[in-house]
Amino acid sequence: MFSSRDAFENDFCPVRDELLGEMYRANANGLPVLVESVPSEVRAMLALFCYRRSHLHALAVAIAASCVERELIEIGGRVGSTLYALSREPAAHSTSASYGGRKPITLSTRPLSSFKLIEDEVEDEDLAEAVTA
Repeated sequence: MFSSRDAFENDFCPVRDELLGEMYRANANGLPVLVESVPSEVRAMLALFCYRRSHLHALAVAIAASCVERELIEIGGRVGSTLYALSREPAAHSTSASYGGRKPITLSTRPLSSFKLIEDEVEDEDLAEAVTA
């Protein structure tokens, strides 16, 4: 078993990259099925791995919700305890469309701005002054 220091220093993903990608893209109904396919000790390591990356924070909380507190604390120490507490908060279970918690991107349907054309009318007198100067 790895200590939290070993896990941080070696910092490797405890599951294959493809499975992590599937979890990241999974919806609220599909994620629990993927998480349950991982053994409980590896699941705790994965939750801590994701928690150390800001873009995977919400995924870490969702994975930690399926973990036992003892395993999270054994592997992650205080961080594991904190992650366990976060996963049990009511706000942790209200998720948006994706686990990243990102706001959807919207595109404008109108021009960003309209410009009035500037007409350069150079008067003959101004042109003559510029040439002689």
